[in-house]
Amino acid sequence: MPAIDPGQPIPLYFQLKTLLREEILSGRYGPGERLPTEHSLCAQYGISRTPVNRALSELAEEGVIIRHRRRGTFVNPHWLSRQPDERELRVVVPDGPWEAQVREAAPQGVRINAAAVSLVDLHQALTRALAEGRGPDLAMLDSVWVPEFADAGFLWPLEELDRGWLEAEYEQDFLEPFVTAHRYEGRTLAVQAEADVAGLWYSRRHLEAVGADPPGRWDDLFELGRALARLDRGFRHPIALPGGSTAGETTSYCLLALLASNGVSVLAPEGVTLASPATVDALELLRRLVDEGLASSEVVVYEWDRPIRLLAQGHAAISFGGSYESRILADAAGLPVAKLWDRFGFASMPSGPRGTGATLAGGMVYCILRQAANADLAMRLLERLASRDALAAMARSTAQIPPRRSAVALVAGDAPLLSATAEMLRHAIVRPATPGYARVSAQLQALVEAVLTGRLEPQAAAVRAADMIGAITGLPVLATEPMPQG
Repeated sequence: MPAIDPGQPIPLYFQLKTLLREEILSGRYGPGERLPTEHSLCAQYGISRTPVNRALSELAEEGVIIRHRRRGTFVNPHWLSRQPDERELRVVVPDGPWEAQVREAAPQGVRINAAAVSLVDLHQALTRALAEGRGPDLAMLDSVWVPEFADAGFLWPLEELDRGWLEAEYEQDFLEPFVTAHRYEGRTLAVQAEADVAGLWYSRRHLEAVGADPPGRWDDLFELGRALARLDRGFRHPIALPGGSTAGETTSYCLLALLASNGVSVLAPEGVTLASPATVDALELLRRLVDEGLASSEVVVYEWDRPIRLLAQGHAAISFGGSYESRILADAAGLPVAKLWDRFGFASMPSGPRGTGATLAGGMVYCILRQAANADLAMRLLERLASRDALAAMARSTAQIPPRRSAVALVAGDAPLLSATAEMLRHAIVRPATPGYARVSAQLQALVEAVLTGRLEPQAAAVRAADMIGAITGLPVLATEPMPQG
């Protein structure tokens, strides 16, 4: 076994990094194979955890390996060169059921080389691979990344691969607002893989205990929260929500839904529309929830899945979130997904005083990359993944909304959660379509944080966020109507 020599002037981490790279190239650890744990590598080479961790971190940054929380470290199957003349499709998907679905949908005679990456690392993994010229054939993206990847020229217009399928199936059967949302400069660059909506998860038994229905208006939310706070049911704060940058995109997702429920959009084609009295209303609502003790002041440091886990554990009765959290809620509550609707419900975001009950829709999409070695074959795979039956099967296994009407019709009768959330899509908007969305989202998270910590008053925070988003997008800040004084 090759040894690591502490007496050499070469740093220990670099010796280990070089050794592991050579072992991967030699085939000792094959594509997708698991590497020894950090503890095992420490014992094997007689070194401390610090150089081991640095070696693995740098290999991960270089795309040689993929690290999965709680699962281990694996050789990136896409790092090694493709074999010539091989019918292989390289696919990048997030952790979860997606790899199995891709393999099941693969055309006969096609080898699937799939790399599953944690969702929090997916954007970085894809951009790194593309920058190094080893982009996959097909990838799953968060739908909000499409403008960014399109603007960079990374995505293949699907009209060039199969216009007939787009006109006969995609445009006829897939749900709005997704068809329009995934066109960029008149070209279709993504196909929705699954859909989710933002809203309120709630405990049925807690609402029954106070004789209340899910809130339809903001005032109803406060009345319900106060009634729940009077219950002696093991929670100090009945409402849980993501409240800052620690929760990342989940904070933005919930804020955008709350803004939509009061008639607010962040961006319009002509400029930034965030700085409005309706935005101030929404921020004041969030601040009141904390001030009245209905939500904890600690929401600003919640991880993205903390609110839904508080609900699952009975430490909250209502959780702001998305329908995509159904499996997390079921697992944390010790329930099969099929039984989730018996104990928990999901409702649209309550309507604000200036709103009409709109909500927010998102989800993951399939894209074919410009660097694809087998674009036509990738399109065949995409069409099989997006078929009615495949999307219906996905919905049954994940409780995510299938993005085409015929698939919704197949599953709605035997899945109340899917039926309820699919109905919400009728009044849904999507997140701001801009190549700079990641930076826009960061400003929205900072906006919530500033208000909930009291660092800025809602009006000042809204104006500041609008100015920052204007600088990011290059759009002017529009005054939709006079801001409140004081």
